Amino acid sequence: MNFWRRISPRTAVQDFAQEWRQPAPHRWKVLGVSIAATFFIFMMFVPENQRIEPRPPQVTWITSFAPDRTDDEIAASNLANQQRQDELAARLARREEIRKNLYRELGRATFVDVDAMERQIAKQEAAAAPAPAAAPARDGAQPAD
Repeated sequence: MNFWRRISPRTAVQDFAQEWRQPAPHRWKVLGVSIAATFFIFMMFVPENQRIEPRPPQVTWITSFAPDRTDDEIAASNLANQQRQDELAARLARREEIRKNLYRELGRATFVDVDAMERQIAKQEAAAAPAPAAAPARDGAQPAD
């Protein structure tokens, strides 16, 4: 512990100043090499993609719809897209139901009370669902803000 008591930044600066004042023929060369080596070491830690300003991206605009479409064509494409979305949602719902049935069969095969678990899940979902908003008063009174 005595070793650390004898070390202080003030003493280190004084020692450096004393050594620097002594005439030495290679003082400036050593200082230059030291600064260059330090700079080189720090530059090794900078990632290559941060060394120069990145070039701006080249943007290619792709138009997927003809600019002279009529309103009927727009409505027809929207309807076709909605039908695809409905088919996709139905397919996903069927897959979800198949997966649930597989888990139910697995649970029954491992002697788990699946029906009780489903009732408990239904109760939790009902409790987590927001309550419907109360109907406004019919006598024409406005609720207070």
